[in-house]
Amino acid sequence: MPITDTLPETGRLPSWVWKIAIVAMLGPLLSQLDATIVNVSLSSLASELHTRLATIHWVTSGYLLALALMLPLNGWLVDRIGAKALYLWCFSSFTLTSALCGCAWSARALIGFRILQGMAGGLLAPMAQVMVARAAGKQMARVIGYAGVAVLIGPLAGPVIAGAILQHASWRWLFFVNLPVGALAVFLASMFLPEDRPGSSPRSLDLVGLALLSPGLVLFLYGSDHLNDRLGVPAFAIALVLLICFVKTASRKGPDAVIDLQLFRRKVFPASALTQFISNGISFAGQMLIPFYLVRACGRSPSAAGWMLAPLGLGMACSYPLLGALTDRFGLRKVSAGGALLALLGTLPFLYLAGHALILPLLAVTLFCRGAGLAGVGVPSMTAAYVSVDKAELATATTSLNIVQRLGGPTLTTLCATFLAWRMNALHGSADLSGAFVAAFGLLSVFHALQLISAVRLPGSVDEAAVDRVVAAPEAYES
Repeated sequence: MPITDTLPETGRLPSWVWKIAIVAMLGPLLSQLDATIVNVSLSSLASELHTRLATIHWVTSGYLLALALMLPLNGWLVDRIGAKALYLWCFSSFTLTSALCGCAWSARALIGFRILQGMAGGLLAPMAQVMVARAAGKQMARVIGYAGVAVLIGPLAGPVIAGAILQHASWRWLFFVNLPVGALAVFLASMFLPEDRPGSSPRSLDLVGLALLSPGLVLFLYGSDHLNDRLGVPAFAIALVLLICFVKTASRKGPDAVIDLQLFRRKVFPASALTQFISNGISFAGQMLIPFYLVRACGRSPSAAGWMLAPLGLGMACSYPLLGALTDRFGLRKVSAGGALLALLGTLPFLYLAGHALILPLLAVTLFCRGAGLAGVGVPSMTAAYVSVDKAELATATTSLNIVQRLGGPTLTTLCATFLAWRMNALHGSADLSGAFVAAFGLLSVFHALQLISAVRLPGSVDEAAVDRVVAAPEAYES
């Protein structure tokens, strides 16, 4: 294992640090890319696999939910088998389950394989952070700042890459393309990632909390999605019981719980967590709704829809490098709230577009503004959360924040998909179809407004000493 204490605090880093960072980030890049790569093909998948939108959206929601629910296992597994071994196992499993997704014979099989794929990919991002943090030491923020850009762009690049694939091949190649990339990445990881040993004193795992939270969330989303079905109401009722029991046990266990609920009794942390939850949710919900609208309502091909979403990623790419300077000048609250407002303004035009003819220049400008706004929310709100806790609480705070953030994706995606399916259920013509998408984008705009309200509650500025404390504490990333 590299001795990070010997690294310079400023200046040029050794090449081996950048090799570790690049190779380690291949895992989270691929897992985040796969979070949205199927979105442009949802309409085609529903048709080819003979199912409805209310079912096929679980190809995305189930994957996102699995990504979130694997996070509590990270530190526990690292202590037992080591970071590199766990990374290789997860990446190999991710590649194998990608092949299973490509071979799926039905909607249920594809959803099941996607959940397995999400379980394998859920630990790749924290594993990469652990290894980069250990290698870069006090320059961790600098290294992750460069390497993390690709991971942030991954979900936005997914539809564009999917569009290029679907132009020449079937939807199955959205998953088969992971095989050569995954095999190469596993080989590079085995060659360049540093060896490490399991922890001498393994940390405990809140098995009771995990056993209550995981099925509780699954049943909650399933019940919300199937309230009109025979099993929907019982599933929803059981979910409420499980989640109430989780809250009671987590409140009693404190920092030892899967999610430390004590952190949410403060002023800043809950505002940051809520902003992160909504930000992740509206990002993935929008990346489900917009391509489905372009394909289903506008008659565009999946490949064309993928390319039409490119301004979204471009907006984020242009906004993200400016966040540091903007935050230094205007503070966390103004930058995060400004990003939330811009994202809202980049979503409202879809209410007009869905009710009228598609205007490509307006679509491009709208998507660019939405991407730029979404990028401006995440970093300030996450920074506010980290600097609001003591150094001893960073590990539990990081785990809690990441779980809450990632749960936003499947939750809001499911709500928007269920709402859209409900409005489309009694379709009789194109006018009804337009009305359904207007209503769905209206719901998405409401979520954007809630994000703006949450962002306004963030602190205006932070203590520089607190920022230095977070940057100098890589153990926060090992949670």
